[in-house]
Amino acid sequence: MVKAIVPGTFDPITNGHLDVVARASNMFDEVVIAVASSHKKRPLFSLEERIALANQAVSEMKGLKNVSVVGFDDLLISFAHQIGADVVVKGLRAITDFEYEFQMTAANYQMDPSLETMFIMSPPHYMYLSSSIVREIASFGGDVAGIVPPCVDAALKNKLS
Repeated sequence: MVKAIVPGTFDPITNGHLDVVARASNMFDEVVIAVASSHKKRPLFSLEERIALANQAVSEMKGLKNVSVVGFDDLLISFAHQIGADVVVKGLRAITDFEYEFQMTAANYQMDPSLETMFIMSPPHYMYLSSSIVREIASFGGDVAGIVPPCVDAALKNKLS
């Protein structure tokens, strides 16, 4: 039984994030979406809201029976040990993502060489997509319905109105 962890701030979770999760769910026995508290980023949504949105988004997708959502406020390595994760799955959109994730993977490897990291490339239609872009578009009243789950679209409209 191989357990994977897909960590992130998910402020908010996007269809790009869900694409990575869905693809990971086809490769691993169990997938945990690990929602980081990320206090330094000053997220728009609270940790509890981000967990609830991720749970709702996952429940609305078909075939994600092996996916769960958990919040954490710790080093990723420590949290991975707590839940018994074998691999960290990260999505990559562009070369800048690779550079950052390469550094994070190297640091994680120094702390625990047994925890593997796997990268999943975004399909072209999600390569531009980030939570920051979603928040920016939504803050100006733009339509984000095609790039976030319906629950996130509604939550953004409610939060920003």
